Amino acid sequence: MGRFTGLVVAVLVLALWGLAACASSPSFRGTVLDPPKPIQDFALTDQNGGTFRLGDQQGNVVLLFFGYTFCPDVCPTTLGTWKRVHETLGADAQDVRFVFVTVDPERDTPERLKQHLEAFGSDFIGLTGSPEELQPVYQAFGVYFEKDAETESAAGYLVNHTASTFVIDPEGRWRLKFSFGASDEDIVHDIKQLLP
Repeated sequence: MGRFTGLVVAVLVLALWGLAACASSPSFRGTVLDPPKPIQDFALTDQNGGTFRLGDQQGNVVLLFFGYTFCPDVCPTTLGTWKRVHETLGADAQDVRFVFVTVDPERDTPERLKQHLEAFGSDFIGLTGSPEELQPVYQAFGVYFEKDAETESAAGYLVNHTASTFVIDPEGRWRLKFSFGASDEDIVHDIKQLLP
């Protein structure tokens, strides 16, 4: 009888330990990178002409999106979602960086990025650089882009590009990815799971 009781107690302890472990690990709504991927530091030019370094963002959650200011649909829709995310986060937004990296450095000057992003968020960050500076950043996230000169546009040309939002955790690791069209509720939920 004692041996059976001991076995039951051991099973119960293991079951409770398993439940506690599950309860303590965050559940995300975005696509999870498991294990998280460390991202090498990079430096690009922000919309004020200063230098933005990813390594300086330790302790913050960073949302990265790769787009361009002449984009007619996907980019403004994503930035509109980010605006709602920022508003919903309230005071927590001070620990989140909303970073828009251009895939069209030919037209997206710092001045152009600043003018465009101010319509969505006064503290949104726009980044540009030379093709040589940008290429390693695109490669780190597997970003696809291609100039589409065939499509008629008042902007002159369009750029087909990856439309995901990449989320970097406070330790500087790529942790999550959201596909285009993800809800602001889901993004806010996951950011709050990552905030210290």
